[in-house]
Amino acid sequence: MKTLDKYIAKHFLIGYAIAFCVLIGLRIIIDLFVNLDEFTEHADLGTFEVIKNILTFYGLNSLLYFRDFAGMITVVAATFSVGKMVRNNELVAVMASGVSLKRVIGPIFVLAIVLTGFLVIDQEVIIPPLGDKLARKHDHLPGQESYDVWFVSDEKGSLICSRRFAVDTATLLEPTIITRSRPADQVIWDVTGRISADKAIYNSPAGGWDLVNGQFSKKASNEPPQPVDIYRTNIKPRDIPVRRKAENKSLLGWRQLSDLAEHGTQIRDTAQLHSQKNFRITEPLINLVMLMISLPILVCRDPKAMRSAVIISFSVTTACFVTTFVCKMFATEAVFHRIIPELWAWLPVFIFLPVAFIELDSMKT
Repeated sequence: MKTLDKYIAKHFLIGYAIAFCVLIGLRIIIDLFVNLDEFTEHADLGTFEVIKNILTFYGLNSLLYFRDFAGMITVVAATFSVGKMVRNNELVAVMASGVSLKRVIGPIFVLAIVLTGFLVIDQEVIIPPLGDKLARKHDHLPGQESYDVWFVSDEKGSLICSRRFAVDTATLLEPTIITRSRPADQVIWDVTGRISADKAIYNSPAGGWDLVNGQFSKKASNEPPQPVDIYRTNIKPRDIPVRRKAENKSLLGWRQLSDLAEHGTQIRDTAQLHSQKNFRITEPLINLVMLMISLPILVCRDPKAMRSAVIISFSVTTACFVTTFVCKMFATEAVFHRIIPELWAWLPVFIFLPVAFIELDSMKT
């Protein structure tokens, strides 16, 4: 690595660290200001326990904040590093030595690709195992949460419902399991029966739920209900907080989303899962595209033009963010009587990638 590369990389990483702390810290402060009363709802907790709960909550949720702000952090870091060089007229000296400005932004782009790899690891490796903890609300205490469960699908296509799920005891209260089957040549699931019980307690060695007074009733049958002691499924206690709400699907990994898509019944739910899968690919690309657009604008030789360059850069970045957000909204909506989540997921790339190449090609070196 040359001295110039080390110099640029050092400034970019310093800018990245500052942008990370500022943006993530600002996100945490705003959320804490709005939800502080929810953390203090439990009057029996002491000050130390409340502070520990707050630190644990935001320490875990910082993984989500990094996922959401990774693209903006990279652009801000690039602005910081390039802006300092422009302000000190260092780019003029670099160009006078015969080095192209495209060569100058090379280390920044390489580091952005590496940091995008950390984003993928965060989304696919770190977040999914912590999904049950990340789904916790502000007013819940760790390990003491309780949820209602409605129509959570497992690998068999069965739907699990319960009036209350207690996390601390891994118990479903008055569960109802609607069993289903799907012929190989059909898309629609057929209901085959229903399992009801007073309680269902997870049995890890057996890989299922022990049923208290469990009974299975066949559909449209006059036979008396048959006793059932255990229901084996891939749904574990830590999966329920994540799977119970559609917005928590973003906490799942690629493989989990694929498995859910195979057992989807409603068109909108299946479209949402396919949308999540495709955005997992396009969002890192969109982050890099935003940087490719911003860098040629930011690399200006005149310090007086830096302010307008920053404004234009952030305007383009904001437009890219807004376009991606709108595409996420329309990904599960019927447009011209068709739902095409794949098109909406890739549309921001199709729009802004040519702009990035035009910016790079028109860059004055």
